[in-house]
Amino acid sequence: MRKTLFMISSLFLLCSCLDDDSGVENNDYLGNFEACWTAMDEHYCFFEEKNVDWDKVYDYYKPYFRDSVKNVQQEFSLLGHMLSQVRDGHVNLYSPFNTARYWKWYEDYPHNFDANLVREYYLKNNFWTASGFKYTALKDSVAYVRYESFGVTPGETNLDYLLAAVSYCRGLIFDIRDNGGGALTNVPLIASRFTTEKTCYGYIQHKTGKGHNDFSSPEPMFVEPADDNRVSWDAATQPVVVLTNRHTYSAANNFVQTMKAIAETKTIDQKGVAHEKMIVIVGDRTGGGGGMPFETVLPNGWVVRFSACPISDNHKHSTESGIDPDIKVDMDSVVMWNEHRDEIIDCAHAYIINNTRKTYEDKENQKNN
Repeated sequence: MRKTLFMISSLFLLCSCLDDDSGVENNDYLGNFEACWTAMDEHYCFFEEKNVDWDKVYDYYKPYFRDSVKNVQQEFSLLGHMLSQVRDGHVNLYSPFNTARYWKWYEDYPHNFDANLVREYYLKNNFWTASGFKYTALKDSVAYVRYESFGVTPGETNLDYLLAAVSYCRGLIFDIRDNGGGALTNVPLIASRFTTEKTCYGYIQHKTGKGHNDFSSPEPMFVEPADDNRVSWDAATQPVVVLTNRHTYSAANNFVQTMKAIAETKTIDQKGVAHEKMIVIVGDRTGGGGGMPFETVLPNGWVVRFSACPISDNHKHSTESGIDPDIKVDMDSVVMWNEHRDEIIDCAHAYIINNTRKTYEDKENQKNN
């Protein structure tokens, strides 16, 4: 019996289980191929967007599994090669001895991040760390926050302390380069500290049948402001710059999508005047990964994971292939090694200095009071 786990049916449900009794495959090379291909055929959500003829893939690979595969290593390698035909970094095959994954979604892009450079010349030894965040104040009173994985869930109190600690700063750099994702529920949790109104940041669809285009109508997803007793960040006064590279993927990609949606809203001050939020994305195009995951277990016990529920942005545009930055910056290796500068951080720093709506003196007074 093939057991299927439907990982997330809505944004706020981390996982739920669904037994799929629609087919029984033999635990042999051909049976595992049939189970893997069928699971993708019935549940994968990006065939049309990626222009993949999955029936043609079946015709090409079936003879190999029927006639050529002689051991589990060959079986695993060939299944991984078959899955790579959809060109999707969210498609993985897990076995006890290896994991198959698609690498090309980032290989043709510059890395645009060096952890040692950030650690030695920006964070140095003068930073705080809590619940997945490393944070400090850079020169000219600019806050810098490094968040390496959405797999680490911050507590509400952690976010309070972080934002309170840097509240006097002119602006905030939020660095999620090389952040490969994690829990999607952490996206609105963090983004809620930057919005002043309930904001639609995207749409999700669910599979309604086995056809490649059998989807529900798009359902809106919202982020709401944090409670009044929580510490928030005034992006209309103190700019927020999110740093991205091609390794910004999955939930991190979704966070960029969310912050761009918040950037389109305004903050209403106490006098009723509307102010544009200064939220910008700086760096390189994100890696994408705009779908909710689905898992299925093959007859031999190997697990196949892939996207089943497509997520689009607040304008109903797909983010599966990534999101372009507002300000494109590539790091120069000569500058990085000889001058010890991260040009993406430096660009974000300059944006904040040129766009902050409060003076350093105002911030110092706020800090002292």
